[in-house]
Amino acid sequence: MAHIVVHPEGWKPAKGYANGMLAEGRTLYVGGQIGWTKDQVFEAKDFIGQMEQALRNILDVVEAAGGKAEHLTRLTWYVTDKQDYLAHQKEVGAAYRRVLGYHFPAMTMVVVSALVEDEALIEIEGTAVLPNT
Repeated sequence: MAHIVVHPEGWKPAKGYANGMLAEGRTLYVGGQIGWTKDQVFEAKDFIGQMEQALRNILDVVEAAGGKAEHLTRLTWYVTDKQDYLAHQKEVGAAYRRVLGYHFPAMTMVVVSALVEDEALIEIEGTAVLPNT
């Protein structure tokens, strides 16, 4: 069964996310990923660079489990600077599409005062549902 986007009748279209995802299969929970590399080095010091790396990290975990970007059903974003995020919407969309394409699962964003790693500007956790094998 392919994942099905759930959108209540009469609601305005969601922009860049889904209101709900219906899926059947094996559930993978991806722990919070920040914008450092596999060697735990922050190559990017800016929000967009860290966001793109965090998404790459999520995709690496999904692929390690045998999945693909389209198997992601939920992403929860934790950002330390709401204004930085809002000021770069066009770049956010472009970076997102570079990593995950045009697949937009259910998403939530939470503004936090800080993350455990001092250099981290964003942390993203995810859920993916992979096909039964």
